[in-house]
Amino acid sequence: MDVHVSTINYQDFLEWTTEDKLVEWVDGEVVMTTSPASFRHQNIRGFLESVLRVFVETHNLGIVCSAPFQMKLARSGREPDIFFVASTNRARMKPTYLDGPADMVIEILSSESAGRDRGRKFVEYERSRIPEYWLIDPLCQQVEFYVLDHYGIYHLVLTGNRGIYHSHIIPGFWMRLEWCWETPTVLSALRELELV
Repeated sequence: MDVHVSTINYQDFLEWTTEDKLVEWVDGEVVMTTSPASFRHQNIRGFLESVLRVFVETHNLGIVCSAPFQMKLARSGREPDIFFVASTNRARMKPTYLDGPADMVIEILSSESAGRDRGRKFVEYERSRIPEYWLIDPLCQQVEFYVLDHYGIYHLVLTGNRGIYHSHIIPGFWMRLEWCWETPTVLSALRELELV
């Protein structure tokens, strides 16, 4: 459930908020997300962030960030669970937020966030032309991968709980969908990706 607090501009919002607040900025309002992440959520996020970060840094492809770092879009300041910014867009990185859309976003669903991640955020990310969007549902053990077409519309390119997905945006990166449920060690995943 979201709780709307007040109307505020984005710069004032950045000055007001702190890393320990569960808040986003949407259409000039501070939106407080009311439930902290579960252990399962944090485990999936930590694993994927680690694997993606090592892969991206090893190949000098860009930057991987995670919440609570802000991504400033036209009408919102969101905190995606994980996002990737390609080297060509590195100039968008500011000290406390990404000024514009990421190149790839991952949201990990919870009972509290599922409607927002599949609804309003989905529409915002599509309108902002974020090229690749992953939705991970730990409860159903399902991942959905959306890729933006040349008309600016998301298309579901793969869904499931087993198999391999090759990123359309991060060159050479692939992952086993079951990594999200079985969460192997980061080291074993890096070995599969031939990074160690």
